[in-house]
Amino acid sequence: MTSSPVLTASGLVKQYGELRALDDVSLTIRAGESVAVMGASGSGKTTLLHCLAAVIAPDAGSIVLSAPGTAPRELVGLSEGERARVRRESLGFVFQEHLLLPELTAVENAALPLLLKGMRRPDAERHAAVWLAALGLAGLEGRRIGQLSGGQAQRVAIARAQVTGAPVVFADEPTGALDSATSSEVLDALLRATTGQGRTLVMVTHDADVARRCSRIVRVSDGRIVGDSARDAAEPARPASATPEAAPLWPAPAATSAQAPTSAPTSPSTSTEATR
Repeated sequence: MTSSPVLTASGLVKQYGELRALDDVSLTIRAGESVAVMGASGSGKTTLLHCLAAVIAPDAGSIVLSAPGTAPRELVGLSEGERARVRRESLGFVFQEHLLLPELTAVENAALPLLLKGMRRPDAERHAAVWLAALGLAGLEGRRIGQLSGGQAQRVAIARAQVTGAPVVFADEPTGALDSATSSEVLDALLRATTGQGRTLVMVTHDADVARRCSRIVRVSDGRIVGDSARDAAEPARPASATPEAAPLWPAPAATSAQAPTSAPTSPSTSTEATR
């Protein structure tokens, strides 16, 4: 059965001086898809990602976000403050350089989106710790970012992107700064934490091996979509642990009202060895 659209872009145009970064781009992304956006430097792929993610506004066109449980919302025409609210409430982000705050611990970084939504710190950090454990980082919650490896830090970033239960996660070269083995482990975690839970992943990547792990590849050139391959038989995400049965039970979305839940969600134990 075809899933319902979560993002629908129509006729997107973005101009930077003489350069037309997006030229009449239309794209529908459905719930549960993992979409790899590929293209050469300057092709417009990052501009497309930023428009879809409400980071920047296109000069023309329409972007409708249809998050589960909410009415479809037109993103074009929103103020900067309104776009920031959409990003905070409905979207998650993972970047190449993780963009974590070095003065904070792993659990404090992962809990930030919940704190911004009004959850009390003890409850936010308890829920974030469950996500860190589910991503193989149990026991590392109190470490600062400089004490983590690149792969561990990127998994903290994945926890931060997922801790609110965002239905759509955008990733900009999430494995670009990692070696091949660590890249595979981080991608495993990212796919399991998003599409493995029925959420949607939209990812810019230069890496063809990374793109092949996604259910769909969109190719961009000169500001236009020149290829769109929905693939029915994508390679399944491999579990990060050695045994598939050890894959974690992912946390439920956190309640963010002033009255926080009385107990944190539980998760089966996972390996605390995360060397990359």
